[in-house]
Amino acid sequence: MRRVALALALALLAATARADGFLSVGEDVPLMPGLAEDRASAFVFDKPEGRIASAQASGAVEAAAVAAFYARALPALGWTAAGPLQYQREDERLTLTVEVAPNGALVRFFLTPDDQLPSNKKDTP
Repeated sequence: MRRVALALALALLAATARADGFLSVGEDVPLMPGLAEDRASAFVFDKPEGRIASAQASGAVEAAAVAAFYARALPALGWTAAGPLQYQREDERLTLTVEVAPNGALVRFFLTPDDQLPSNKKDTP
């Protein structure tokens, strides 16, 4: 009986870890291990041109490790590097800012429609 309870508890912990593996504003931006999202500061706004979303997370990690993690993780999810800490996928742009904080790093995520993409440009006469 004790083994069954332990197995269920471990399964629940594993499921919770997977659920927290991405930002609350979308399942397409992973949350780096060591960072905790401040869900109270997150917001998402959907509009015809695309979604606008913002989130922030902090933790005892180094800024260089944050940049390296996202440079590895985001391309596996279809994001393409578009500049320092900027990524593009289809008609969206993801911009990260990393600040040194007393406990490690504060990371801000901004997801916006990419108005520079040809599919979003208005035809001009």
